[in-house]
Amino acid sequence: QVQLVESGGGLVQAGGSLRLSCAASGPSFNVYTMGWFRQAPGKQRDFVAAITGNSESTYYADSVKGRFTISRDNTKNTVYLQMNSLKPDATAVYYCAAKRWGLSLYIGRNYDSWGQGTQVTVSS
Repeated sequence: QVQLVESGGGLVQAGGSLRLSCAASGPSFNVYTMGWFRQAPGKQRDFVAAITGNSESTYYADSVKGRFTISRDNTKNTVYLQMNSLKPDATAVYYCAAKRWGLSLYIGRNYDSWGQGTQVTVSS
């Protein structure tokens, strides 16, 4: 399994941008589909975005399409989430996750490894 460490969270005003990073350690990073999820206080963990191993395909929650972009650099074992036009409802802890096998990438329990999370707070 890979070990994952997120960074890049913080406080930003509505309309602003943040870029989250997730650094992975472990072998064969490019075999993993990588996902971002978020969990707001008192709410369930929700899918945000995912990207396949060699960036062949990307997937987004409807709520972030057109504003968030997921990407990865397999030479650096890192996945990114560029978040633009942030809204207060994006306030949450953001987690990156790695999935090895061909199960639905929209479902958190299908992921094998998780990071510790990074807090994103969007003020109005």
